[in-house]
Amino acid sequence: MSALADLVAHRRVVVCCGTGGVGKTTVAAVVALAAARSGRDAVVVTIDPAKRLADTLGLVELGDAPREIPRERWDLDARAPAQGRLSALMLDTRATFDGLVRRYSADGEQAERILDNRFYRNIAGALSGTQEYMAAEKLHELSDEGGYDLIVVDTPPSRHALDFLDAPQRLTRLLDNRIFRFLMMPTRAYLRIASSAVQRFLRTVGRVIGAEVLDDIVAFFRAFEGMEAGFRDRAVRVGELLLDPSTAFVLITSPRRDSVDEAEFFAARLREAQLGVSALIVNRVHPDFGGGPPDQLRRRAAELREHGDPAAARLGARYENLADYAELGDRERRALRAVATRIGAATVAYVPSLPHDVVDFAALAAVASQLFDHADVSPPSAQHRPAG
Repeated sequence: MSALADLVAHRRVVVCCGTGGVGKTTVAAVVALAAARSGRDAVVVTIDPAKRLADTLGLVELGDAPREIPRERWDLDARAPAQGRLSALMLDTRATFDGLVRRYSADGEQAERILDNRFYRNIAGALSGTQEYMAAEKLHELSDEGGYDLIVVDTPPSRHALDFLDAPQRLTRLLDNRIFRFLMMPTRAYLRIASSAVQRFLRTVGRVIGAEVLDDIVAFFRAFEGMEAGFRDRAVRVGELLLDPSTAFVLITSPRRDSVDEAEFFAARLREAQLGVSALIVNRVHPDFGGGPPDQLRRRAAELREHGDPAAARLGARYENLADYAELGDRERRALRAVATRIGAATVAYVPSLPHDVVDFAALAAVASQLFDHADVSPPSAQHRPAG
């Protein structure tokens, strides 16, 4: 079993991170597929509004609830253990937020008071960081209640994925904010405690945004009375889940300089959070076409040109071209090995470049073969299909 396969076989959560366009969604689907084919009950979660995951899995659409994919669609050789299952969902930020409100409301009346509030209807899913926190909340919900063996999270592009990691702490800071606590005060306490300066401030705000809007905002916060403890406790538990040893962070990149820079930036932030990169997956590397090292290929090209025969000259040009590719691949691999060392990834896997996207389970299975059936220390040969 390769190191990456061992990770998929034993972790409970795999968070896939990376900048846009490096094949992160494909890798997330492949990881979940590999887990299902090994007999685990796996679910993959995306918060990518482009709906690439649904397209890759051949689904018309994904909703906020897990949707199990029929076995005959992903178990192509009918050899996966019977207990293996594969499900997928796409985060609905508003639905998840509504579910939290209902969970922590004292009763249905309090829940409806919040859900019907105009300020809540406008900001649910729109505030900065709300999507990332609700993604973390959905992860906790699936871990706590879903009964899955493995949860794979396909995060947004990496700098937004950092918001995903920071979301629980940001919510706790909001709950501790003095303005939030002030607005949470019951009306009588507010009238007793609020200074005239604060009242003047609120009146000024009311003139700018409208007294009706200000009333909605104050009513929204006060409707949360008694619920903040539940949200605070949930945020703490989400943070604990992200820090748990059963959670692995898989960083996906490509050989492009900008993608590598983003990967190193993300790895540094993970270290700051006392987290590590369990695996680095480099997608779309130059394949190893074989034939030997570049110098050997160039010598062969020179020998063929010396023949003076047109056919030999044409073959020599092909060898020269192959030498260029081999040289480029060697430089790329050396640079990527240095990146892996700087990042400190426990596992490194490579997937070769492909001229078309991965759009079905046959292609996903081919990518899985690259990641889980080959050594994790060198790029695979050109004959295999890569991630799209």
